Amino acid sequence: MTSKIYGAAVHGAGDVSIQHARGYLNNPHAKLVAISSLREESARKLAEAVGVRDVKIYTDYETLLNDSEVDVISICTPQQFHSDEVVKAAQAGKHILIEKPVAINQAGLSAMRDAVRKARVKTVVGFVLRWNTVIETVKNLLSKRFFGDVYYVEADYQSHAWEPVAERWEWMRRKETGVSPFLIAGVHAIDMSRWLAETRPNKAANVVEVVSYSGGYRKDKTLPPFEHDVLRYTGRSGKGTLVPPLEYDGLEVALMKFENGAVGKIATNFDAIMPYNFTWEIYGDRGTCKNNQIWSNEFIGQTDWVTLEGHMPNSAAVGTHPFQAEIDHLISCIMDDKESHANLDDAVNTHEAALAALISRQQGNRPVRLPLT
Repeated sequence: MTSKIYGAAVHGAGDVSIQHARGYLNNPHAKLVAISSLREESARKLAEAVGVRDVKIYTDYETLLNDSEVDVISICTPQQFHSDEVVKAAQAGKHILIEKPVAINQAGLSAMRDAVRKARVKTVVGFVLRWNTVIETVKNLLSKRFFGDVYYVEADYQSHAWEPVAERWEWMRRKETGVSPFLIAGVHAIDMSRWLAETRPNKAANVVEVVSYSGGYRKDKTLPPFEHDVLRYTGRSGKGTLVPPLEYDGLEVALMKFENGAVGKIATNFDAIMPYNFTWEIYGDRGTCKNNQIWSNEFIGQTDWVTLEGHMPNSAAVGTHPFQAEIDHLISCIMDDKESHANLDDAVNTHEAALAALISRQQGNRPVRLPLT
């Protein structure tokens, strides 16, 4: 008896969509059956980039949702559209992989959570670093008590944020649609702090309190881009290029308290003059982890840091991240009728923590309790 092949669609045709499309193409239990984008040209360009010809092209999302061949949809559109698109996909009975952030406000977050719960479809939120091999090893060591009980974690997302694609930078930099560094990108750091503050396998510690500050120097300033970013994206000098200003502070820092008693410091820095960097630290009563460096009482007679093998998540290029493992995980959850550790219900806490950071600053940097609803 052959297992079902799940028809997959990719909605949105930006850079990250290529990784989703390839992930479905390389999964033996999935078939890429449709690509959707507002512009037909973009959808066809994506199909060409991944080498498929027998794929349906849609420019209308409602029509895509009515396709009975589509079982699972990757939402790869700009973040301000995610909540509405997820609600509609859930109502259509589709399983969903949702790129982060899943929503930019509490109303959208609650609406999509409720729709997914009602439809009972499977979801995975795009916190792809949970499948990074180094982080998987760290999580395994946590479960084996190499660090003991965790009392403090740090996670930092550092990137001189700038996009050479004008329309993409426009929605990223604007307060109305980008909202904050934590929401637009730093949710990765919040999620990682939750993942590493918890010793149980396949579990994340929930944030219960947030206090936040912001700063930096780029807000409301028209500046040249960071030269490293220009070279990475375009292969040419950025001399003479000017970047329209961020409408929000480029630095966001929060102290967070977790339900298990641990505390954390999480930061997102869009103003850093440096290439992209993602770092974490774990402090427990039996050991310490600084990125891929381990010190533990379990290593009898240890005299130097133990270095973990594997690829560190030190590049913003989406092709370097483990999308295949993420998509394989989603398909296995659908096949086995099980919930993902990275489902939408879990991701609500991460996004509420990001929203709570905004509320904290609006209310004079006071602590904000979670859940928000």
